[in-house]
Amino acid sequence: MDLQDQLKNLFPNHEPGPEEPIQEIEHELYVQKEPMICKFEKRKGKPTTIIEGYEGSDEDFKILAKEIKTKLSVGGTFKDGAIIIQGNYRDKIMEILKEKGFKTKRVGG
Repeated sequence: MDLQDQLKNLFPNHEPGPEEPIQEIEHELYVQKEPMICKFEKRKGKPTTIIEGYEGSDEDFKILAKEIKTKLSVGGTFKDGAIIIQGNYRDKIMEILKEKGFKTKRVGG
């Protein structure tokens, strides 16, 4: 007995309707004229990459943080107007931001 049969037994009067495709909404990010700062730090002995200087809304910056973390498959957070990524990924992050139309500035070693 598969799942469909079990559901028919539980809900005999239910008739499934046509399925609608789920549409993903593409969000436009505010592209600024000033460069974003991409720097490398060690915090508690562990390497971190910090991105600062975004002039748009915090929601846009959070969306950008999620995209970067997903593309690089790394952990990170958005805190106090900065994206903190675990590991030294400055070059890759700068490439991702340039593809999106942002200017970046490399700070630190």
